Amino acid sequence: MKAAVLAEFGSPLSVQEVPEPVLGSGEVVVDVVAAPVLPYAAEVFTGQRQYLLTLPVTPGAGAIGRVRACGPDATRLAPGDWVLCDPTVRARDDALTPDITLQGLSARGEGGLRLQRHYGQGSFAERLLIPTENAVPLGPLDPAEAGLWCGVLCLCLVPYGGLLAGGLQPGETVLVSGATGNFGSGAVAVALAMGAARVIAPGRDERALAGLERRFGGRVSTVRLTGEEDRDRERMLAAAGAPVDLVLDLLPPAAGTTPVRAAAMTVRERGRVVLMGGVGMLDGDELALPYRWLMRNSVTVRGQWMYPRDAPVRLAALARSGLLDLGQFDVTEFALGDAAAAVAHAAEHSAPFRLTVIRP
Repeated sequence: MKAAVLAEFGSPLSVQEVPEPVLGSGEVVVDVVAAPVLPYAAEVFTGQRQYLLTLPVTPGAGAIGRVRACGPDATRLAPGDWVLCDPTVRARDDALTPDITLQGLSARGEGGLRLQRHYGQGSFAERLLIPTENAVPLGPLDPAEAGLWCGVLCLCLVPYGGLLAGGLQPGETVLVSGATGNFGSGAVAVALAMGAARVIAPGRDERALAGLERRFGGRVSTVRLTGEEDRDRERMLAAAGAPVDLVLDLLPPAAGTTPVRAAAMTVRERGRVVLMGGVGMLDGDELALPYRWLMRNSVTVRGQWMYPRDAPVRLAALARSGLLDLGQFDVTEFALGDAAAAVAHAAEHSAPFRLTVIRP
């Protein structure tokens, strides 16, 4: 079969003939119809992000496709079924703290690298091998819409995991730190789909902020950041007009700690802060929050990597119901042979509600 291969960090993707995946018990082979291209994929492939990724590799995290073959333990999946391929692969021999690899992207620690030896090859390929539990049934799907479904679900799963971790309840006020970014704008859409009464969206990009207001109307209040921590915090609180129940941070590594802290400290007494961004990842400063403020206000601060196992099923249901409006998103599609161009396009057009996918 054909696949895009990253031979070494900094080299361009090349489309090659690679071995077919070999089906085993507890596994599914999927014919890939659409695979998302992350906005920061180029940073991973050059080595800038320092992700744990064994090379050479077929990259690509997640996909939508149709089941080609199932292992003997599959009781409901059948060839031809449309599925979302969840890239978060968890080891099965430790239920409390399983080793994790993000298929075609990264790994968590040495155990994740060991798991990567078997499940390391990603979705920039004609076919993909995944654990049975990572094949999420989607029901009937128009093949022409596969790219849109792929882009939206794979993008929105990350902030959805953060909102679930923060225990978002209908009627609450959410502040999305990094709302003008790719994942952040997805978080705004998902929070509203989950019933948030109001979403506070801070950022520096005035055009992106105006776009959020046009899309969502009065349920979204935008705030232009100045870079002055205390002033920005006051502006965010004024925009909320009510206690902030939950802060979700999705800022990238280059953002620094100042906007993260300004946003986090808007949360009300007994509020929740969920950290999912990349601050400090590339040898930057670590986030410092005042001990006394945390203690006296009973604030919960939680880190969240990716999402729980049942999140893909629940997010797909939000999309099926229409609560998460797929029509808010624009997708650009590339053939597998143009994988390198797709990666460049995703980097150059990293903007709210803009998606890039590869269609093998």
